[in-house]
Amino acid sequence: MREHPDPRRTPDRLKDRPTWLLGQAAARASRLLVAGFAEHGDGLRGYHYRLLASLEQWGPSSQADLGRDTGIDRSDVTAALTELEARRLVEREIDPAHRRRKIVSITPSGAATLRKLDSVLDGIQEELLAPLTADQRQQFSAVMARLVDD
Repeated sequence: MREHPDPRRTPDRLKDRPTWLLGQAAARASRLLVAGFAEHGDGLRGYHYRLLASLEQWGPSSQADLGRDTGIDRSDVTAALTELEARRLVEREIDPAHRRRKIVSITPSGAATLRKLDSVLDGIQEELLAPLTADQRQQFSAVMARLVDD
């Protein structure tokens, strides 16, 4: 099976359906994210970015809350945090109120890495939205936000 189908071979009854178009756009976005992080992310991936962004915005958090906040499975959160901790981008400490729970914090190095990854992500957004004008980009983002929020 192909990674992305030839648009000339998409059946007519399918090619203009929003669900198909959204799926194709999401697949393209995913390919761009993987490639962009692979090339410029120093071995970090999108889920690392989500964890760092969550910690930077909302402050220290339990691993379980991070999983819920970022949509990352609990076991994957643990593995990703182990990688981030090994790079000294986050710190984990035992929660004194619940000895079995760990609280995760972003480090200054983690915040600096997050800013670098912001630039990587900005470039990916630019590549994804390159066919659109500035007004179309704003409209697209507004429409997508409504679909996501519904």
